Amino acid sequence: MVGSALVRRLEAEGFNNVLKPDRSQVDLTDESAVTKFFACEKPNIVIIAAAKVGGIKANNDYPVEFLLENLCIQNNVIRSAFEAGVRKLLFLGSSCIYPNFAPQPIPESALLTGPLEPTNEAYAVAKIAGIKLCQAYAREYGANFISVMPTNLYGPNDNFDLETSHVLAALLRKAHEAKIRNEKKLTVWGTGKPRREFLHVDDLASACLLLLEKYNSPEIINIGCGEDMTIRELAELICEVVGFEGELVWDATKPDGTPRKLLDVTKIRALGWQPIIPLRQGIAQTYEWFLANCAIR
Repeated sequence: MVGSALVRRLEAEGFNNVLKPDRSQVDLTDESAVTKFFACEKPNIVIIAAAKVGGIKANNDYPVEFLLENLCIQNNVIRSAFEAGVRKLLFLGSSCIYPNFAPQPIPESALLTGPLEPTNEAYAVAKIAGIKLCQAYAREYGANFISVMPTNLYGPNDNFDLETSHVLAALLRKAHEAKIRNEKKLTVWGTGKPRREFLHVDDLASACLLLLEKYNSPEIINIGCGEDMTIRELAELICEVVGFEGELVWDATKPDGTPRKLLDVTKIRALGWQPIIPLRQGIAQTYEWFLANCAIR
């Protein structure tokens, strides 16, 4: 999802020399393959969008895989980028790096000030390790490696697999399938009370380009829209967009995750960036993509 959005944005801005290897061309968990790729292609700028990602269930069920795979990807790409003389690297982290009960909105300074959310601790620890490796290269060798913390993302090419997807994509698929089956109820995990912030992936792409141009600090920087909503409000909005008119039922035996996760976006706003895609419009566009590419009609 993120990689394809970045490619769309770069190509729209006139960049015609974008390397976009997929898994069939280079396995980022394979150290020798990554080293060979960098030695052959010699890129000037690198954006690390690749990661093993998933929602609460996947993170909670497979902590070993989330730790090992993400650590391998990050270590291989960051090290090879430095050794190949890359001019600038942008590492995409995640808002889950912050403590479970961080101050709201969450400032970048909250990193490592408290315990993590247990259900996605493995993924968060891997991302924190990536941040610290980028900062270590900057401190020890003067590398221009920056780390960006996006909030919850959604958009075209999202993962709609109910076993591994994030909340917005999962709810969109569930609402669609409940609608076409004429079901009267839609069951949603948790209580609906946690608050989340959602950013369209195309807005993230525009922010990343701006940061590549204007931001050169090893200190992490947040990307978000600055507004949040409850999961209940999100579910109701998705049902409106999809056209599901049944009842929402909340399964409180399932985990809620972090109570609230709203990012402080003061730093990136000061650079002149702000998102332009309203949530309702973004969900409608994502639903159209889902209908065209994934949906059972």
